[in-house]
Amino acid sequence: MKSKFKYFIILILTLTVTVSCDEEFLEPEPLSFLSPDNTLVDATGFDALLITLRKELRWQYDGERSGICSQSITTDIGFAPARNNRVPRNLPLQFTPNSDGGYKMLDYFNRAYSRPISTANLLLFYADRAGLDSEDERNSITAAAYFHRSYWYYQLVHLYGDVPFVGQVITGPKLDYFTHARKTILDKIESDMEFAVQWLPESNVAGGETKWAGYHLLTKIQLANSHFTEAVQSATEIIDGPFSLVENRFGVDANNPDRDYIWDLARPENVFNGANTETILGFVDRFDAPQSANSGGSGRATHRDFVPAWWNGGVRDSNGARGSIDRIRGVWTTMIDTIGRGNAWSRATPYYIYEMWDDANDLRRSDGNWVDKDELVYNNPSSADHLQPVNPNNFGDPAQDSLQFYYAFPHYKTFIAHDESDDSRPDGGFGNGYIYRLAGTYLLRAEANYWLGNTGAAADDINEVRSRANASDISGGDVTIEKILEERAKELYLEEPRKVELTRIALIMADNNLNGYSIDNLSEKSFYFDHVIDKNIFYQVGSTIRGVQATIEPRFVLWPIPAATITNNSQGVINQNIGFPGAEQNIPPLTVIDDSQ
Repeated sequence: MKSKFKYFIILILTLTVTVSCDEEFLEPEPLSFLSPDNTLVDATGFDALLITLRKELRWQYDGERSGICSQSITTDIGFAPARNNRVPRNLPLQFTPNSDGGYKMLDYFNRAYSRPISTANLLLFYADRAGLDSEDERNSITAAAYFHRSYWYYQLVHLYGDVPFVGQVITGPKLDYFTHARKTILDKIESDMEFAVQWLPESNVAGGETKWAGYHLLTKIQLANSHFTEAVQSATEIIDGPFSLVENRFGVDANNPDRDYIWDLARPENVFNGANTETILGFVDRFDAPQSANSGGSGRATHRDFVPAWWNGGVRDSNGARGSIDRIRGVWTTMIDTIGRGNAWSRATPYYIYEMWDDANDLRRSDGNWVDKDELVYNNPSSADHLQPVNPNNFGDPAQDSLQFYYAFPHYKTFIAHDESDDSRPDGGFGNGYIYRLAGTYLLRAEANYWLGNTGAAADDINEVRSRANASDISGGDVTIEKILEERAKELYLEEPRKVELTRIALIMADNNLNGYSIDNLSEKSFYFDHVIDKNIFYQVGSTIRGVQATIEPRFVLWPIPAATITNNSQGVINQNIGFPGAEQNIPPLTVIDDSQ
């Protein structure tokens, strides 16, 4: 959007609208060819800007090595097994302030400031100046802007810790940013969201922010601030609202007897279906939409990111020949259409695939919803073992190759039908998705009650989600933070940013000096690190692929700030996280937010 307010942060936070950029710096697309002075004067103009903000919500779900994929490989449930030496599995060597191996760990920082935060600030700037019809209309626009800005700051503080708070439109080059304390930012966005939930609408267009989405985000923020009683109250607003857990067949595939309502719930086509009583907030991403309104490229690369590379030439049969194949004479094979052309940019860990499942009747781990290893067959018609189960002992290096080529995965979560009119590589497809769902709200309230010592109430909420999936009830004595995290993984795999939530819980423990953790030595000892090492067998034993050993260290509880951001902030100080180069230059973070900044 071009106007006298060319909102950008030159170089440091990579916010630019009118200047060129290289591949390391993101450049926001112009929001309009018209000046905001002319367009942001009424509800129509503001709605156009809100569409831009809603589109940003799906960024971390889209494309190859997506944000969700990038988060997962630094957690208990994911690992990067690809057979090259660039993917970040030895994090101290391959995930630094200068490089993330082609994933999006550094991009989160750049993207949040350059797109949604700057756009939300523009919305707030003009909401205060436009000749709107009423104060109520102004408050509604302000509430929507607060929601989007708070959504991204919530992620930033749990990925990077202390970060700069930018709350104003930047009208020129600015090289003097300073870091704000994480708790200061949390206090700010909690206050903003307390205002927002009073003015957000109860219903909205598909993908639009609502009062209920506001309460869900507010619940997360209140948990992060150790305001557990308030978190219970916010979650209860949603649970007592117009939602219910889906327990019946509906939507696309509803008449397929081989599927169930758990499958139906996970279908992109059903996210905004009228019979879906569980969606609180979703994102819109359809193949038939113009590229400006979908994710572009080939859509959500859930196959490429999370499905094994079962088709790879390294999948050998009993004769040492190629047993599986993706394309025959230019035509994608049936298995490609059925389960996707995976590359395992993040393969699930045995903890997620097997260990956390405690009830054989749980529909979220049923045969119809998963593809298990014994269902992977040689699909090459030229193979001597055609249609026989894949035997990993035939691989060139069974121990290493199996990590990328051969593992079970939740088909109901990863599968997105590739549009038949699109002949590009079927990495996934365009598909709507969830940001917040009622099942997640129950599990947030369960966590809040756990922190309050109300384990019986926590078990009740967990059981609402478990019983819907046909899993047996647990008791209050079974409730631990690990149990809650397991239920979140079972229910919200590929929906919820896992690293954000693990670090949030680690910070709650450190802030409150629980279980021997302290904020004073977070980079040396945290629940996050201890949990990942305990549950992710690949980091635990140091799995080695192509000479690169899987390694994670305690400092990765917080990701490094991009080095260019710090270096180019020549008149201020943006702190680096402890344990990464540059942290020796840190100064105490700001604890007051200046509204003029």
